[in-house]
Amino acid sequence: MSVEAKAESVDLHARLRSVHRPTPVLSRDRERALTARQREILDQLGSIFDDGFADLTMADLAARLSCSLRTIYELAPSRDELVLVAVDRNLRRIGRTAASALDAEMAPLDALRSYLEAATVAVAGITPAFARDLAAVPDAQRLSDAHSDYLVAVTRRLLDLAVERGDIPDVDTGAIARVMASLGRDFARPEVITTLRSSPKDAADAVVDVILRGLRRSPGPTGR
Repeated sequence: MSVEAKAESVDLHARLRSVHRPTPVLSRDRERALTARQREILDQLGSIFDDGFADLTMADLAARLSCSLRTIYELAPSRDELVLVAVDRNLRRIGRTAASALDAEMAPLDALRSYLEAATVAVAGITPAFARDLAAVPDAQRLSDAHSDYLVAVTRRLLDLAVERGDIPDVDTGAIARVMASLGRDFARPEVITTLRSSPKDAADAVVDVILRGLRRSPGPTGR
């Protein structure tokens, strides 16, 4: 790798590390204190919630998970809080996977495509029932906003770097980042997901590809 390429790769990773991450539902100390069984339970909750969870009590969850009610309450004080913990941990795991998909030698737009394709895994398996019930959880919107804002910020950093390198015109990267990073979330809305011809992930990935191809082909800020 040339000195110039090394400088670009360091700049890319440094910029992404500087983006403020959302505050976790479980603090770092609580996360580290989880037992192997508690982690397993949190990982299993996703498949249980797929069919909807509005009618499930903490006792129902304990029965399905073959654990004690006490174990469930040690994880969260209520069902809705348990949902938020499970969703947040999943989003963070996907975020780490998305970050690991970036190669140091990638151009900014290639890195952006890889990152967003990995990030939209978060909406790949969302069912209408889960989307409907999650929308009714009071703090779910706040959690969704926090993760969405982070994704928008990462997207903008990569677009800004592409502009600086001359890979794309000097466009409004803030506006484009908000559109690109919000696609998966918007397509996973309960009132939208049933109108799509494909999954929220496939639909989001397809639109991102259209936007990126348009940016690469534009010879100037006016697109003329």
